[in-house]
Amino acid sequence: MRGYFDEETTMARKAKGSGTGMTVQEAGRLGGEKVASERGHDFYESIGRKGGQTVAREKGPSFYSEIGHKGGQRVRELIAAGKRGMLLHGPHVEPGHK
Repeated sequence: MRGYFDEETTMARKAKGSGTGMTVQEAGRLGGEKVASERGHDFYESIGRKGGQTVAREKGPSFYSEIGHKGGQRVRELIAAGKRGMLLHGPHVEPGHK
């Protein structure tokens, strides 16, 4: 992803009429920080709840069952991959840890 953002940075700074030298990424971060400081945690909680209610109404309970099942499958895959890695390479221990 680093190459993507590097390209985006270059493109945003070269944009016509853009005298700020600010990238899209920087502008988004600053805007997000401003909203967070002005509106606070409750705002994000509220819009998250509204979005969740909309998804529930539009897609129904089967949608949540499906994504929960997919998530559980992925966890099982990761656990199995970890076990295979331990069998092949032994446990990984960081230097300085026991």
